[in-house]
Amino acid sequence: MALDLLPYAYFEGQFVPIEEARVSLTTHALQYGTGVFGGIRGYLAEDGSAINIFRLPDHFRRLRNSARMVKINLPYGVEDLCELAIELTRRNEPTSNVYYRPFAYKSGQNLAPTMYGVADEFAIFMTRLNEYYTNTSGLQVMVSSWQRLPDVAIPSRAKISGSYINSSLANTEAKEYGFDEAIMLNERGKVSEGSASNLFLVRDGVLITTPVTASILEGITRRSIIQIARDMGIPFEEREVDRSELYIADELFFCGTGVQISGIGEVDKRPVGEEYPGPIMTALRNRFLDVVKGKVPEYREWLTPVPIASPIPAQ
Repeated sequence: MALDLLPYAYFEGQFVPIEEARVSLTTHALQYGTGVFGGIRGYLAEDGSAINIFRLPDHFRRLRNSARMVKINLPYGVEDLCELAIELTRRNEPTSNVYYRPFAYKSGQNLAPTMYGVADEFAIFMTRLNEYYTNTSGLQVMVSSWQRLPDVAIPSRAKISGSYINSSLANTEAKEYGFDEAIMLNERGKVSEGSASNLFLVRDGVLITTPVTASILEGITRRSIIQIARDMGIPFEEREVDRSELYIADELFFCGTGVQISGIGEVDKRPVGEEYPGPIMTALRNRFLDVVKGKVPEYREWLTPVPIASPIPAQ
């Protein structure tokens, strides 16, 4: 998916035009993947008066935790990071839904693949983003031959730039075989998640997701869906899932900042359930979209509204 960049970025201590936000070929993070990143959504309010940034402090808490795991020193607290994202939004004046990519990285020009004694930096850019997937009839997915990285190899609950080669291999394999996406198994042969998103299934009216010990990323959208489902009275389980359960699930869907809630129509050429979209996924997706647009008062604390100078009606 090509980026539709907004004009300004925050880069190494200052707001600059996006074309000036560049790193050297010799940057440690480029050579060794020693960076951590986040993905944050901002939604145009129903009346077009503001961008509602979804769970902004939670995303930056996770970014700081990711940085801690790989010894990147972020000189900003969560409130500071939130203010940087808010100010960047003001400067870019977006008129559509947007996506933020904060990135903390080893900026030194060191030859050795070590994190010790290597300088750190931080940046954020923004891009316009509406739907991640264009397939509205249900994604066709395969169980990948590539195994999800175990936490004892690379911390799976951290969004480490270098570890996403694992996701890239799985996603590329799926596309080369004619599928939209991949589902990955962990080192125990249990279902983990998608190539870059968490996974839910429904069986006999029960919403199920894989546990945080299944080498998954601890997704913020995942956590939000769990809370929304509980508040809606939907029965819920967090447990290990076998591959064969994917073939007999009534509903399957991915979730994440980028994909939001995206339904799965087939797994390994086997249709999912009796109807698409399924009722539980549909109810959760509708509720989630209402939440991020600021239409549900009890979840307003999840939104950070940033007023737009020239309001544009939402599409």
